[in-house]
Amino acid sequence: MSRFAISAAPIDTQALRRALESHGAGACVTFEGWVRDHHQGRAVRGLEYEAYAALAQAEGERVLAEACARFDLVAAACVHRTGTLALGDIAVWVGVSAGHRDAAFSACRYVIDEIKQRVPIWKRESYVDGDAGWIHPDRTPR
Repeated sequence: MSRFAISAAPIDTQALRRALESHGAGACVTFEGWVRDHHQGRAVRGLEYEAYAALAQAEGERVLAEACARFDLVAAACVHRTGTLALGDIAVWVGVSAGHRDAAFSACRYVIDEIKQRVPIWKRESYVDGDAGWIHPDRTPR
């Protein structure tokens, strides 16, 4: 089963969260990255994401496998959107379950940080003033 996915469709957070459930897990931590209405002082109207799908899938799977091993996770999943997103849409979802909360919190943070650094997904912001621009992941604040 694939733990990482690229999706052009809205993310079903409830189904993803249910997939993390286990009697062996004592904690579940999730993260949702939303499209916000501003970036570095500019009013944002929406976003567009593009991905190199095959490489993104492979690298995303590596990140989740690393997290599972490093934090002794019960389960982990991540879905990143592509296409045009409106304000408030979920752009990325990460969820992990583990035996204890410390591992779950640490693993969730690790996954989102590594996904943003390593997975070839590009973001184009559309601004209210009509301008648009690609945002380099290394220059995006955490």
